[in-house]
Amino acid sequence: MLAEPRSGPKKEFELTSLVMAHGSKPHRHRSSSAPATTKPTRFDMGPPKTVRTISQDAFNEMVKENIEDLGMDPTEALEDAVQTLCLQGVDLSGIVQCVPGESSVSDNPVIQALTRLKELGSDSSDNEKEVVELLGNLNDLCSSKGSENAAIAAKNGGLELVISILPKLQKNGAHPESLRSALNTLASLISDLQSTEIFRESGGPKIVAGILDESQDVNILNSGFSVVAGAASGNEVVKDSFMNLKIDQLIIKIMKENDGRNFPSLYDAIRILLTADDNRVVASQVYGYARTFAKLGIVETLVHTLNEGLSSPCVVSASIALKAVAVNDEICRSVADNGGIDAILQCIDDCGEQGSKAMARTCCSLLSKLAGSDLNKSLIIEKGGMRRLIKLAARFSEDPSVLQEIMSHISILCLRSPDNAARAIEAGAGDLAIQAMQRFSESEQLQRNACLMIRNLVVRNAENRTILLGHGIEKLIRKAKGSHKICKDAATDALRDLGVDNYNS
Repeated sequence: MLAEPRSGPKKEFELTSLVMAHGSKPHRHRSSSAPATTKPTRFDMGPPKTVRTISQDAFNEMVKENIEDLGMDPTEALEDAVQTLCLQGVDLSGIVQCVPGESSVSDNPVIQALTRLKELGSDSSDNEKEVVELLGNLNDLCSSKGSENAAIAAKNGGLELVISILPKLQKNGAHPESLRSALNTLASLISDLQSTEIFRESGGPKIVAGILDESQDVNILNSGFSVVAGAASGNEVVKDSFMNLKIDQLIIKIMKENDGRNFPSLYDAIRILLTADDNRVVASQVYGYARTFAKLGIVETLVHTLNEGLSSPCVVSASIALKAVAVNDEICRSVADNGGIDAILQCIDDCGEQGSKAMARTCCSLLSKLAGSDLNKSLIIEKGGMRRLIKLAARFSEDPSVLQEIMSHISILCLRSPDNAARAIEAGAGDLAIQAMQRFSESEQLQRNACLMIRNLVVRNAENRTILLGHGIEKLIRKAKGSHKICKDAATDALRDLGVDNYNS
């Protein structure tokens, strides 16, 4: 438990991130925080978010002053410092919190590993074995979930240090395992936006791209792409850095020259490079990146992986990557032209037989994206897609996460198509909606997707309205509307298009 703040005079520490350098002391005044500075970029950034931070030295000084000036015992002094700073909204990520007299910052294993690596410095080639061992220890420490070790390492120069070691190992012809270990460690240190910025500012994109370009070792390539994925996550500027380094061409080249199943992290890298996940950016560039990937032939290589079916350990990752690439009608149609629809429908059949929930969800989600093209929609219907989806639903009748994806896809197939809506009812979509809504009344996303599907089943098909109303669908929709906030609009629209009275009530 944190100690209650003592009464009496209290020092306030007002700090701002991006302004306070490591090792600087906190301001001891009550004036407003200085605005955070930002570097100009070619991206249209939204208003920056101010995150207040404190250096390790300033934190230690605050604990010390609690003991010397306020007479607190060491444990209470630490707890009070933590509580006070948290109340001020200070981010304590990466701060080593130790009780004075019992332990010190230098006792922290992350700090010890970094200190020794810094001592070795430019002699990493002569001490390769020790460097690799230290990197392995650091990787183990920073990979553990829920630990603050990655933040501690980043705050104490760990990212810059590991990035500086990489070219030395590469230049000195280090054993592939040494380079792989360094890349894995680097990936484990990248944990948030701040660490991705450190990676970028330290020349990380160019160094990692260079290693990937020159290596043919499967393990090095896989570890390298895990760094690309981690560093580009949530950071539009890092994505742009990698694209400027022609990472797209490199990815295609590696996929064509090697068996894609050996590089699971490569598919993650594609997905993240093409995901607009940086909330600082008003207009993301990833749409253009996807078109660039498509022009280079990424669709053919990803469909090739899908054709391997469930025997490939990367089929789920490849499906998600393909969904990220399919950003317009032309690309969606090229997936079909390269046999992608056939491959996905075959995977749907196989995952139903083998009980692969993850693949079932992923295939339905990908198929929904591709059905955004009307030509693909017709092709899916022609190839028995509706029947195969209902069969899949029967196989996973106890899993709402799969059922809601199936209903979402059926909804898209029926959009603006009364003929497809009739086919859906004939295949059993109405029974699917009724049974799923009855069985999973607490699953709000399933209930919403069911309402959306019902609307598209009936909006242009009067016969379907009669059938569904005759089976009591109105009562189920009203229940969903009253039980789940996210269902309100979808349920209201469904009731309206069913033609019932008081659909707004």
